[in-house]
Amino acid sequence: MKLEEKLQQVKERYDELNQAMADPAIYDRPQEYAELTIEHTQLKTLVEDYEEWNSINKQISGNKEIIHNDEDPEITEMAKEELIELKERQTELEEQIKYKLIPKDPDDSKNCIVEIRAGTGGDEAAIFAGDLFDMYRRYADSQNWKLNLLSVADSEKGGFKEIVFELSGNEVYGKMKYESGVHRVQRVPETESQGRVHTSAATVAVLPEVNDDVEIKIDMKDIRVDTFRSSGAGGQHVNKTDSAIRLTHEPSGVVVECQQERSQHQNKEKAMVMLKTKLYDAEMEKIRSERAADRKSQVSTGDRSAKIRTYNYPQGRFTDHRINLTLYNLDDIMKGNLADVIKAIRVEDNLEKLNAVMN
Repeated sequence: MKLEEKLQQVKERYDELNQAMADPAIYDRPQEYAELTIEHTQLKTLVEDYEEWNSINKQISGNKEIIHNDEDPEITEMAKEELIELKERQTELEEQIKYKLIPKDPDDSKNCIVEIRAGTGGDEAAIFAGDLFDMYRRYADSQNWKLNLLSVADSEKGGFKEIVFELSGNEVYGKMKYESGVHRVQRVPETESQGRVHTSAATVAVLPEVNDDVEIKIDMKDIRVDTFRSSGAGGQHVNKTDSAIRLTHEPSGVVVECQQERSQHQNKEKAMVMLKTKLYDAEMEKIRSERAADRKSQVSTGDRSAKIRTYNYPQGRFTDHRINLTLYNLDDIMKGNLADVIKAIRVEDNLEKLNAVMN
């Protein structure tokens, strides 16, 4: 579908909204009116850009006609100069319009919960899980995000068997969601006497945290609550009291733990947020799977079983397999310099979404 055809569809829908909102009877249906108002606001700037784009196209045609037909050299030169400016604005507007046509993910502005689990590779996988956590911690610092540990299962040789944490700040999920999947590392472990390269893996899951405006119905009768002593950091207090909480949602089998707060009450509150987030994500996963069936790209399908990255230490090589991005600054990336990587993935994802809209 051509850009102009798509924009004409948007304009027709905008006109329909104007007509519907002009009907006095709509005020008797506040929920419907609120939904129409939101859609109207979202389309307004896009329609304004479209109208300016149309106006510029007409001006471009007019200037070309002047250049072709007018015999006055001075007028022709003025028309040529103006044509250059008009074409620049035309290109600028087209890029602006295309960006606005990309469907927005309502979860992008939310905070998120990140789970990192050691996969194949034994102790080396746990150490790598710790490296990934350090990378995300440093990236979060660079973005001025707040990191809050929720659950930690340490590994005897270093790193983590599992670590769960919350990230809060500006557009957290919108940037972190691309980290979901299997991360593979290739390097020589410290315990390897023969100098052989080993391959290990860790799985990352990024879940959008459920806000109060999202209604997740949970019957407390369906939840089993277990208390236990924390095995994480926190000094004598956590080791001597059963402050850690495990919640099991029996209908779905979803289990969450929180052990980082000092009181059982605080841990239970955090665990409930985690549980709601997981149940919400399970529902959204169904939608994502349906969408993924129609898309060739794995960029934003959220498939956590897919291998998305390889971190090759001997070659200093970082590869994101979804967009065929290979960089040779692995040390910088592991220090949390992820901004360029995430930007590249978001650009590719936006292009795919735009192509889906235009087809």
